[in-house]
Amino acid sequence: MIEKKSANESRTYQTKLVLPSDANHMGTIFGGTVLAYIDEIAGITAMRHSKSAVVTASIDTVNFVSSAKVGDILFLEASVISTGRTSMEIFVKVETEHLETGERTLTTTSILTMVAVDENKKPIPVPGVIPETEEEKRLFSEAEKRRKQRLSING
Repeated sequence: MIEKKSANESRTYQTKLVLPSDANHMGTIFGGTVLAYIDEIAGITAMRHSKSAVVTASIDTVNFVSSAKVGDILFLEASVISTGRTSMEIFVKVETEHLETGERTLTTTSILTMVAVDENKKPIPVPGVIPETEEEKRLFSEAEKRRKQRLSING
């Protein structure tokens, strides 16, 4: 059996600057750009946890809470919040920081499911996770409910 690992061992942070090419005609970042950043950091986090290649199995929730504008700095944080035999749920939080004021605002939260794979792209077992923050503990306790919901949607 594979050992459990603390969520902190694979917690990942990224920082991005919202540039004009990332924005729509209203000067706010494209949702698709935010989704690409979320998928990237979730993949990195899952790879760090599993020590293997991963694929995105699903993006279970995306909550766009507020928008980011050109010139804002995006802060992304991702952690493993639960695991199955070969899968990992990753929670990603995105905040903006206004360049001049330093004020941080939550912009997006998301939960993705990533699956660890071998060189033949076959699923492989992953370590369990030990949630650490209060948010991770809450999300961990709700994992079975989310898994059942995914299974009911996907058959």
